[in-house]
Amino acid sequence: MHILTNKKILLGVSGSVAAYRAPELARRLSEHGAEVRAVLTEGGAKLISPLLMQAVTGAPARCSLWDEAAEAAMSHIELARWADCIVIAPATANTIARLARGEASDLLGTVCLASNAPVLVAPAMNRNMWSNRATQENSASLRERGCVLVGPDHGQQACGDVGEGRMSAVPDIIEAVERSVGVSDQLAGQRVLITAGPTREPIDPVRFLSNRSTGTMGFELAEAAARAGADVQLVTGPTARPTPPGVERLDVVTAEEMLNAVMERANGSHIFIACAAVSDYTPAHYSPKKLKRRDSAEALELKPSPDILAGVARLPERPFLVGFAAETQQVEENARAKLEAKGVDMVVGNRVGKGRGFGDVQTSARVVWEGGGRSIGKCAKPEMARRLIGLIAERCGLENVTLLRTRSSAQ
Repeated sequence: MHILTNKKILLGVSGSVAAYRAPELARRLSEHGAEVRAVLTEGGAKLISPLLMQAVTGAPARCSLWDEAAEAAMSHIELARWADCIVIAPATANTIARLARGEASDLLGTVCLASNAPVLVAPAMNRNMWSNRATQENSASLRERGCVLVGPDHGQQACGDVGEGRMSAVPDIIEAVERSVGVSDQLAGQRVLITAGPTREPIDPVRFLSNRSTGTMGFELAEAAARAGADVQLVTGPTARPTPPGVERLDVVTAEEMLNAVMERANGSHIFIACAAVSDYTPAHYSPKKLKRRDSAEALELKPSPDILAGVARLPERPFLVGFAAETQQVEENARAKLEAKGVDMVVGNRVGKGRGFGDVQTSARVVWEGGGRSIGKCAKPEMARRLIGLIAERCGLENVTLLRTRSSAQ
């Protein structure tokens, strides 16, 4: 049974030339077992016949908030409750702007506001319209509110320009829908231990050493693993992030506390994902009283913090190990060096520095393992987490092997 079987997909079609691809998308979703209904904006209905969408989906296409026959039963609310996922493809710059402002001036906008379903947006517009600051800010606003943007792709456009702005290919949109609505069994029966967030290493009761990590990536990984059927334990440093559904959470502060929490749980885990940005150093001496400027030394003596990933790698029976490498340069080289030095199974390398990295809505990654690797292009962190969980499941070979292994068999 396909992951989309019996899923209810509301397909929004706005007034882009790429609307001609909406019938194909609807047909392909239906072939995968989904039930599809179409909502066309005024512009979308000028480019694609509602009758065509009805023929493809097997259900009447809706075009207006002022359809008296439909709205007698408050159809916009019924549609909002019905949908497991809302897919807007193509999404024009105007549609994205109205969604970002929360407008309910047409049926599609009203349904989006009234629904708790995940929303996927596939932008389609001229390259200059896409790169315009207003569109970028509107798109960022949607991402921050949990919408998934699929694309746009780079290529030849209807106007003759070449650049970013083409609607993503239908298979790519369907893949994004599968990740958003599917609770898969990729990690069914697996116990996954994940670390997230920063650690804080106290100098005195007031001050501490830390870093810029927000914990977002680790929390997204925890949610994606839970949605993939895993039993997830999340050990997190200080962060304001809410606990993902179905995840057991333990809060810690220091690297030492995180080490102890992880080592207590690692032996019973099948997969360990070390996503936390653990402080590399901790003050050599803690002052129980606040240090005064006049009394403090010019230099702060530091000592290395415990290496949590290396500690788990040394266990006689250890889980499948995934490390992270946040690098300012030579991402793949440094990720491979970490892979070899710590004896882990996979390292996710990403670039950080001025204007990128911690706190960003989007990220990219170079994932490496012994004898291979894979690049994941820039995407929203929820999508990155889903892709990484899928790749981890693939590399683990969950269909054929048990993950809890001895060190000798893993090396």
